[in-house]
This record gives sequence, structure tokens and C-alpha cells, in this order.
Amino acid sequence: MRILHTSDWHLGRAFHRVAMLGAQAEFIGHLVTTVRERGVDAVVVSGDVYDRAVPPLAAVELFDDALHRLAGLGVPTVMISGNHDSARRLGVGAGLIGRAGIHLRTDPSASGTPVVLQDDFGDVAFYGLPYLEPALVKDEFGVDKPGHEAVLAAAMERVRADLATRARGTRSVVLAHAFVTGGEGSDSERDITVGGVAAVPASVFEGVDYAALGHLHGCQTITERVRYSGSPLPYSFSEADHRKSMWLVDLDAAGAVTAERVDCPVPRALARIRGTLEELLADPGLARHEEAWVEATLTDLVRPADPMARLTERFPHTLSLVFDPERAPDDPDVSYAQRLAGRSDQEIAEDFVAHVRGAGPDEHEQGVLRDAFDAVRADDAVREVAR
Repeated sequence: MRILHTSDWHLGRAFHRVAMLGAQAEFIGHLVTTVRERGVDAVVVSGDVYDRAVPPLAAVELFDDALHRLAGLGVPTVMISGNHDSARRLGVGAGLIGRAGIHLRTDPSASGTPVVLQDDFGDVAFYGLPYLEPALVKDEFGVDKPGHEAVLAAAMERVRADLATRARGTRSVVLAHAFVTGGEGSDSERDITVGGVAAVPASVFEGVDYAALGHLHGCQTITERVRYSGSPLPYSFSEADHRKSMWLVDLDAAGAVTAERVDCPVPRALARIRGTLEELLADPGLARHEEAWVEATLTDLVRPADPMARLTERFPHTLSLVFDPERAPDDPDVSYAQRLAGRSDQEIAEDFVAHVRGAGPDEHEQGVLRDAFDAVRADDAVREVAR
């Protein structure tokens, strides 16, 4: 069976105020063409179909168009909700849409109920595990302490239990939206840390032939059977080195996996350039970036006059301007933002405690801070679901 694995469309999202809907529509067209021309038997979309719980109308219309075009091909599609989606909204009409071969899996309680497809060698069971927000699903899965590993492991127990009841030789595919240990993140993914832990081990997916992952925006291989497709378009400059693609996965009669990357059309290259303003304007080696979307980091000790206007004369698609004067870390003129760069909310809070009272928090106090941040993030998730 040939499977096209994609995820993280983030329909409705902009890139530094540049509307991406046209590029997203071009990607949908590319996906449909790939399905038709490469003999794809099934499409899997591993979450974050939309960029937010209540997407703009234009994004909904594009999704509707994608559903019609995929259904028109007669090729089954399995989709799950991600942490950016409203599972309830995405799942509206799932039963009816399923009759057209588009299977929306947004209900955690149905994690062990697969979509079963057939090829010449028998059945392939597709299990859709929507994004499992630990605070919201801990009761469903009967876990004592909510955490990503605990709820995902409980969902996978249901998968393996169902698979054990099926005919010998049934192959299996799991769709999941999670941060798996060994994956490389980027700046454009929403933090899903719970209890100081964001990642789950790849071993949680043992027992299935292929795990089609979503959430991380870089296409990557965790193991031969556990892969991220990544987002089809860039959504932050931290993705400047990404090769945007989908996985074309062949599952043979014995469940062995071979995979090929299929490149996605990207509207414009990304470039991150760094130096003083005069260096950036004069360096002939930067000519290759003159038509790219550019993030320019200026290292001038004194902020130059009209830097954006001057940069756009050479780099007309400059979208982001960062000031980072090259000073020693202990220089009193180093900005507050620079001192905090790369630090988590937990670390910043602990540093604040140390600054105020002269000593950092002890182990118990670190736990209190961690629980407080988890409670706020969980409350945000509850509010978003209720919107």
C-alpha cells in the first residue's frame, strides 16, 4: 500500500504578516497531483490542519476545497486534529464526510477504532490518535498524573489491544500529533510542555508498522518506522534550512517500510543574514538572497538610521529586522530580551526568585512553579476548546 504522509498545514496562518493562503492553495493542488500521478492508495494528515481553533473563513473554504478534491480522487484520507485545531469543530460532520472516504479522527475515545483499508495483500488498519492534551484526557485514559507519555502510552495500549483481535498479517499505521524524543523543533511550533517534559520516547509506538507523526515542522526520520512529514510551508525563519516535503511511504505485504521524500512548492526561499548594516549592503556573497524572504540581524553597536528602508533597497523582501550588537554577555548594555533569549518560562521564573531573595528555588518550589505553568497552559487549552 502506498501512503502519502503530510501534516501541519496550518491553513490561515501568515508568515511575518505575509498572507500564505495562496501558497497553501498551491500546496493542496500539489498534493492532489501527487496522489493522482504517483498511484497513492491512502493519504494521512497528522494534525494541525488549521492554525487556530476558530480559523478565518478563507481557510475553511480552502479546507472544504481540499476535501472535495481528495474525495473526487476516490483515494481514502485519514486526518487527525492537532494542538492548533479545535477537535470539536474539525470533527463536525465526520460520520457523513466519512462516507466520501475522508475519515476525520478527532475523538480521543476512538483511538482504538481504526479505519480499515484493503490492498492485494489484505487489511491495513489506520489508527488516528488526535492531539492528546493530558489535562483534558487523563480521565478518559485513566492515568493518575497527566503527562504526554502517560496518555499516549494508554492510547497505544488500546491500539495494540484492537490490533491483537484482527486477522493475522493485518498491517498497521498510527497517526499521532506529539513531540517524540529525537525530533528537532523550530520556533513556529506551540509549546506543549507538561510537568517540564514535552517529548515522549519513540518506543511508545512499538507494535505498529508505521507511525505518521505531526507537530514538528521539519521533515525527519526518528526511526525507519517513525517519521515526521513536517509542515509543507515555512512558518518561521528558524525553518530556513528545512527542505519542505511529504513522505511517500510504501508498506509491503509483510509490513516493511520504504519511504521517499516528495518536495513541496515553496513560494520563496528563506534567508537569515547577520552583520553590520554596511556589511550586509556591500557583501557580494549575499547576492543570492536578494529575492528571498530575509531576516536581517544587525550587529552595529549603535543603531543605524533607517535600517529597514536601506535594507529593502537591496533585499526587497526583508520581513524581520533584529538588533543584536556584539557585546560581551556581562556588558550592562546587553538588552533584557537578549539575556532571556533561549530560556524557558520556568527558567526565567527561577532566575527571578534567585534575583529577589538571593537564592534560587528548592526542589519543592520548582515543582510549585512547574505546576503553576502547567495549570495556566491547561486552562488556555480548555478555553480554546470551549470557544
